[in-house]
Amino acid sequence: MGIVAGLDSSPDFTRIVVCDTDTGAVLRQGYAPHPVDNPESGRPSDIDPQAWLLSLGEAAGGGLLEGVQAIGVSAQQNALVPLDAQGNTVRPAMVGGDKRAQVAAADLVDALGGREAWAQAVGSVPQAAQSVTKLRWLAKSEPENARRTAILLQAHDWLVWQLLGRPVRRTTDRGGASGTGYWSAAIGGYRPELVELALGHQAMLPEVIGPSDAAGTTPEGLLISAGTGETMAAAFGLGLGLGDAVVSLGASGSVMAVHPEALVDQTGMITSLADATGMHLPVVTTLNAVRTLRGTAELLGVPDLESLSDLAMKSTPGSHGLVLLPYLEGERTPNLPHTAGTLAGLRRESMRPEHLARAAFEGMLCGLADALDVLRGRGVDVRRVFLLGQAAELAAVQSAAPSLFGAQVVVPQPADYAAIGAARQAAWALGVSQGALDPRTPPAWQGAAAQVLDPGDQLAVGQAVRQQFMSVREQTHPGAFRS
Repeated sequence: MGIVAGLDSSPDFTRIVVCDTDTGAVLRQGYAPHPVDNPESGRPSDIDPQAWLLSLGEAAGGGLLEGVQAIGVSAQQNALVPLDAQGNTVRPAMVGGDKRAQVAAADLVDALGGREAWAQAVGSVPQAAQSVTKLRWLAKSEPENARRTAILLQAHDWLVWQLLGRPVRRTTDRGGASGTGYWSAAIGGYRPELVELALGHQAMLPEVIGPSDAAGTTPEGLLISAGTGETMAAAFGLGLGLGDAVVSLGASGSVMAVHPEALVDQTGMITSLADATGMHLPVVTTLNAVRTLRGTAELLGVPDLESLSDLAMKSTPGSHGLVLLPYLEGERTPNLPHTAGTLAGLRRESMRPEHLARAAFEGMLCGLADALDVLRGRGVDVRRVFLLGQAAELAAVQSAAPSLFGAQVVVPQPADYAAIGAARQAAWALGVSQGALDPRTPPAWQGAAAQVLDPGDQLAVGQAVRQQFMSVREQTHPGAFRS
């Protein structure tokens, strides 16, 4: 069939991979950071979307896209681009989950009648990062800009529109739409009244096209696929299917799994996203993952996470009875926003650095196992767990995770999975347009190269450690998962 490109516009940079359409083999790569005015001031909350185009152009330099027949676009989620009636930006794009929108999120929850009402409406409860919350903030803080806002796009929608030459038709995909807070994965449609609730008036929303549909063709004849959010693109690039879950180890943690239907969760613990294939991606987040390890490393005076892992490996499963409930920033899963962490099981023989180091790893992983159990409790099949993030390479994580999760653990080799997923989407749309691929079946690319870890004979030991953690959690926060 030829070659296709996948473009991933993340919060900080653009990556492009050029792939063989049949195998997915990466043939060429490009990279460029987004230009920012003041790099020392940290990641901005507002950014001119032209910066995305500039880094895209730089990343594609040197003839990188020569011979490419189709492009797929993945981009950072939760980046809202408000446009006026002529298609010009009203203000810089609102990116990330900055804290200025937290009050707006609480306002919206109350305005619709509580968390349960939102879960029923769109499968998620408003968070600071979501587009619907940013609209509420805009209406309250910048009413003139809100009044001028007539069209709403996300980052990947805007990039696709620009690549196509700003046509009258504007498109998005199910995956990107499902993170806005005004599109329901359960009904597969927008809830425009929620836009009005947040912004104060209606706005034009992009057409949601199918996973294998083309958004259009550039004047040069290059096919552009639907595009999607980074999370969905990465899942597609990894080759996830039914029975697969992903545990992402950042400062906070997230657990998502592929499921055939949308989940409505009255507690708001599950965010019901759609994926890039026509399936669903229920997500459960925790506030405390690698920050638990970093805090413990500082407390113990060890220089880095590798040293903390080495120290933890000198202990044994169960950490000599030490249990760390890692709720250092409060917690979302379970919903304990105002709590703190707890260290239990202190005895003279357990008060050693290696046992506390091990308890930190076990506490982090047990917290993520609790999140996995929220999904399992709703009928989500979890047979394999893909473990992502730099901490996934640590020996203390790899030794404990399979038995604590009760599943095979897959640690993929680092790669640009979001860009690869975008390229795979482009190959799918190209194949369908040529009559070579089924619109319901994506191209079968090689899966991610990975290390596979099985619980083996450690399963019973891991489940005993989990039980020890759950007992302390239930004693400290009775009924936390039943409220």
